[in-house]
Amino acid sequence: MINTLQKISDHKLVAVVRGANPEDVMPIAEALFDGGIRIMEITMDTPQVESVIRELNKAFDGEMVVGAGTVLDPESAQTAIMAGAKFIFSPTVNTETIKMTKRYGVVSIPGALTPTEILTAYEHGADLIKVFPASVMGPGYLKDVHGPMPHVPLMPTGGVNVSNVREYFEKGAVAAGLGSALVRTDSPLTNDDLQAMTANAKQFIDAIEGV
Repeated sequence: MINTLQKISDHKLVAVVRGANPEDVMPIAEALFDGGIRIMEITMDTPQVESVIRELNKAFDGEMVVGAGTVLDPESAQTAIMAGAKFIFSPTVNTETIKMTKRYGVVSIPGALTPTEILTAYEHGADLIKVFPASVMGPGYLKDVHGPMPHVPLMPTGGVNVSNVREYFEKGAVAAGLGSALVRTDSPLTNDDLQAMTANAKQFIDAIEGV
């Protein structure tokens, strides 16, 4: 778990792959890897999600940290962990899901927005708090939350893009989740799409250089 947390902290950017066609996930992962991405979340609404997670872990052999997202309950968390997910993302604070995740020694990243939700998640054992949807509050909100709670690690997700990602880190983010601004899964993939994804990933990495 410490190793996974350290990798998230080191690499900072987590690619969120939502509801992709299972056949597209490996090419997406390879395109992102070529662009420098090393942390990847596969949402639980992805068809054959367990097989997808297993195949990614086998193909990248630890070079890409693979976790599960949109995990709404402890049963789904257990399923994802058994498939090899190294971290569990949730859109909300479900304390039983946090508990299940920690029972297996996996990194827990629940979603929260208000200060009360953020602190509740942290007090129940969350390793990082996904500030979601971050776009509602903007980068300055992280600085505001860190005023009274400087010890709570925050990870904005939702609306993070190339033009604002650096500001999120300057305001105190430990990591950031990148969804549709980095990974598009709403249409059939072409080679041009994959090349664009690699270039886009490099832009994000360049944007946070030195933070």
